[in-house]
Amino acid sequence: MSQTTTETMLRAQPRKGDGVKAPRAKRSGSDIAFNVWGVIVMLFLFLPIIVIVIYSFNTGRLLVSWDGFGFDAFLTILEKPAIQNAVRVSLITAFIAAIIATALGTLAGIAMARHPGKWVWWFLGLLLLVSVTPEIVDAVALLPWMVFLGQDLGLTIFNDGIVRLSVGSSLFATAVVSYIVRARLVGMDANLEEASADLYAKPTTTFRRITLALAMPAVLAGFLLAFTLSLDNTIVAAFVQVSGTTPWPVYVLSAVRSGLRPEIAAVSTIMLLLTLVALALVALVLKRAGDSATQIARTMTGG
Repeated sequence: MSQTTTETMLRAQPRKGDGVKAPRAKRSGSDIAFNVWGVIVMLFLFLPIIVIVIYSFNTGRLLVSWDGFGFDAFLTILEKPAIQNAVRVSLITAFIAAIIATALGTLAGIAMARHPGKWVWWFLGLLLLVSVTPEIVDAVALLPWMVFLGQDLGLTIFNDGIVRLSVGSSLFATAVVSYIVRARLVGMDANLEEASADLYAKPTTTFRRITLALAMPAVLAGFLLAFTLSLDNTIVAAFVQVSGTTPWPVYVLSAVRSGLRPEIAAVSTIMLLLTLVALALVALVLKRAGDSATQIARTMTGG
């Protein structure tokens, strides 16, 4: 039986599994240039972090003087109460600030997603203002406000260092949680909440079992992000702290005057690991909720 020209050409083409590798497409010069540029940018961003992690294993007296590899810096942490107290204050403050930010941000995010209107854009503008305001402005504004509340009005709770640091650290984190929760709910239909109301469920029951359940992945993600953001609130902490409650970032700033020691890098490495674990948990929580990689990135950035 005679074959047509088309059939002959099709049979001559290699098939998958025939052991013939398809020719690899040539990469253009622009693709190679963009890849090289991407590597350079990544090195520029992460090389300082890699250096500080390496120098945390320095056995020398000063951070910049490498004497050898060892775990002396990590063991020194256990011998210095000042470092332990600074880390403890930072962790407690970050935890309390994350709770405050999560509570306020969750309510704000749900309100913006479920009750849209012109007020939402005004409120988003205020949140954006909180996000972009320089920390030094927040610090200068918070200090006299805390003094006024604690001394002039007699609210002694605002004389406590932990309270001051927690309130100051929760400002920016509240805006972040609001963005994340709103981004989670704004694309979800409200049919379940309407059905719950049609079945004569109380508003509190609908909020607890439906609305909050839908927003829970974003709430957990917002809590973890608020915790990590509150760990390094340096400028505000330097202004509002009181004696005896010095957080870790302020301790590092004061240590610069006498020379950075390897134990500073060791604690920084531990906090970096905590941050990475928190971010990994955020991604895991959102992935368990069924979000794709794009949705996870969108939720974490509040987009």
